[in-house]
Amino acid sequence: MARFTDEELQRKVQEGFIVESEEDMTETYKKALITQLTVQGDTELMSAPAYYTATKDAPSTNTMVSATAIIQDELGHANIAYRLLEDLGVDRHWMLYERDPARFKHPYGFDQPIDNWAALVCAHALYDRAGITLLGDVHRNTSYGPLKRGLVKVGMEENFHLRHGEVWVRRLAEAGGHAREAVQETLDWMFPMGVEWFGMPDDKKRHNAQLDFRLKGMTNDQLRQTWLMAVVPLCEELGFDVPAHYDPDLDQVELDYELPCQYDPGERRWLLEEKITWEQVFERWKGRGPMNEQYVDSVRRSRFDVEKLLAA
Repeated sequence: MARFTDEELQRKVQEGFIVESEEDMTETYKKALITQLTVQGDTELMSAPAYYTATKDAPSTNTMVSATAIIQDELGHANIAYRLLEDLGVDRHWMLYERDPARFKHPYGFDQPIDNWAALVCAHALYDRAGITLLGDVHRNTSYGPLKRGLVKVGMEENFHLRHGEVWVRRLAEAGGHAREAVQETLDWMFPMGVEWFGMPDDKKRHNAQLDFRLKGMTNDQLRQTWLMAVVPLCEELGFDVPAHYDPDLDQVELDYELPCQYDPGERRWLLEEKITWEQVFERWKGRGPMNEQYVDSVRRSRFDVEKLLAA
């Protein structure tokens, strides 16, 4: 029998109680935590193959080493989340090697091809900024002690990824010519992907267990606005066009289009004027993007190839 009811645990965590083991959890808390950790682990894991293809386009040996180090970090971050899931009774081997690729829960942005250096550093600047925004909020607010401690390492390394991305976006902007054009072409499809990363607006969201149990502290819209307030000023400073602007009267960033909107994955093009429903967005997410199976297979193949080699 659980030590607390949902209502009792919600009250306790809002007052500062830290959950350390399953003994302190209700089933509702545990389910919400498993969902959160699954998204976290899958996102970190799928960033590795997404980044790997573009790493081979690095302009020098030194930059390839830096990009490869980031991939290693991401795999380590994934391991933290999967290890915590294992403590909650989730089969890690099944999660990694037996799940249908379509059942992974990473953001749709990591199902897209990231195939050149400009796209890679934009992903570090935008996607890793999204990761810091989300996980930084979790680290500050989570009621789950093991996760709070695990995120100390993650946060420090994600800040390196972000700095790497922003420094290189600035370098490519200053280089001009094709380098600058490659960044703009990437931002055209990647920026709206980042906006969508944070999920549906607060007034549409029906389930708030992660907030009720203090697994995170900020709402979807608050997280999205935090991300926008970092990304949009950088783009404006460097002269890149994104469909958003800073409103000094409101002291916030406003989108120049209405969520949600249609996306053409084949062309990697957003149809910002073509309105769709959030139900259609969820169907797109569930169907996964064009690189989903290839990325999952690349992670699994490396493990299976090593096992064959050791067995030979």
